[in-house]
Amino acid sequence: MLPHLPALRRGKPYDSLDKVQVKDHRTGEVMAEVSQVNAGIIRKDMQRIGEAREALKKFTVEQLIEICHKAGENFMNGTLPLGDRGHTQSPDDYVSTLSRTSGLPHVMVRRNMTKITYALQNMRTVLNGLTRGLDLSVIDRGFGEQSGSPVAYFPTTQCLGLVMPSNSPAVNSLWLPAIALKIPVVIKPGREEPWTPFRLVQAFIAAGAPAEAFGFYPTDHEGSGEVTKLAGRCLVFGDVNMAKMYEGNPKVQVHGPGWSKVIIGEDKIDNWREYIDVIVSSISDNGGRSCINASAVLVPKYGKEIAEALAERLGPVQPLAPDDEGAKLSGFANAKMAEYIDGAIDADLKTPGAEDVTAKYRNGPRKVEFEGGIYLRPTIVRTDSTDHPLYNREFLCPYATVTEVPQASMLEKIGYTLVLTAITGDDKFINQLLECPHVDRLNIGPISTMKISWDQPHEGNMFEFLYKRRSIDCA
Repeated sequence: MLPHLPALRRGKPYDSLDKVQVKDHRTGEVMAEVSQVNAGIIRKDMQRIGEAREALKKFTVEQLIEICHKAGENFMNGTLPLGDRGHTQSPDDYVSTLSRTSGLPHVMVRRNMTKITYALQNMRTVLNGLTRGLDLSVIDRGFGEQSGSPVAYFPTTQCLGLVMPSNSPAVNSLWLPAIALKIPVVIKPGREEPWTPFRLVQAFIAAGAPAEAFGFYPTDHEGSGEVTKLAGRCLVFGDVNMAKMYEGNPKVQVHGPGWSKVIIGEDKIDNWREYIDVIVSSISDNGGRSCINASAVLVPKYGKEIAEALAERLGPVQPLAPDDEGAKLSGFANAKMAEYIDGAIDADLKTPGAEDVTAKYRNGPRKVEFEGGIYLRPTIVRTDSTDHPLYNREFLCPYATVTEVPQASMLEKIGYTLVLTAITGDDKFINQLLECPHVDRLNIGPISTMKISWDQPHEGNMFEFLYKRRSIDCA
């Protein structure tokens, strides 16, 4: 009998008549059935979300930090329940299953597992960074002292809604602090990636977290809309259109394209060969699927040479078997998405001022079929200016443009940038970078854009999203 992932209504399994099948992206083999719920069920359950909040409030933050640590051990090494038909899932089962449905090779799934586990087992460090050293007992009492002054915080919501993607399991690490901060979660999982949030929920429950704190609602577009509408705070993952939809809405934190970049200053550009490894890592790690993957490289000169060097490294990369430790590309569970990306790049290459430098190193098409799966091989495009339509684009594969821009104009041209790696030692330029309003996370020096610090969130602050400070005075 196939595994069945039920919906979880305040932690209790719910077997719906409406089910979808999750399939192997290469063979089409059905891996599991997943119960689907409609918007009405979500509306009904959200009326009782206060019960989930009360269940978490029975714990202190310190107790929840310990639960997070145990949950990390369970997630990484435990054999956990997989649905409601008696199936279980070992870590190896999880790696294999997620790889088969999402297209991520095993090596990338394990790296994502490690990131999630690290966040869980270092939750104290994470919260210290998010709260800027706040005595965490203040969350328990609602008030206390910080730097010798009275301080009080109150929750902005009774729950955190989550509309999750299917492209990278590590994004689940973003919601983990909510549990330690006593805020329950209502999860709408990605269609091809229900495995990670479901496994995390089971890991938390096995560690002693109250099951009521977790809602797991596989649903359709209307149901996703109810999650974002009814949750007091919500994380949403999506494209540019999704970002525009919720722009200016303080209830919704959108995680869309990052448009992360690497720039090299005039003082370091003559040594550009020393930085190729860092740039390659920034573009291609995690199969190019992260919002913190670099999608543009800006340099004051040597643009052609740098594009050639990157293309020579990345162009020959081909898909390998999912369990090959050297695998660098991810397959597409949705073949139409690969077709769209391939076509979009080719269409814009017809606009003068751009060259696919990887074409001669690929020695074949960008979109390829391998062992039944569809893959996109890396693409490095050299553009004449930042006005070209292929500049500042982001795709779910290793892709980046290389453009020559005078250093004096770089900060005017980069646009919004989630992570910027600036390879420079020029103090004046560094001061300009520090004041640049377009950059969320700044790496000064040859640091991959993919390197993150859990005590310094690169996109949004979960504590400030879930709690608000108020003035307080006590007689």
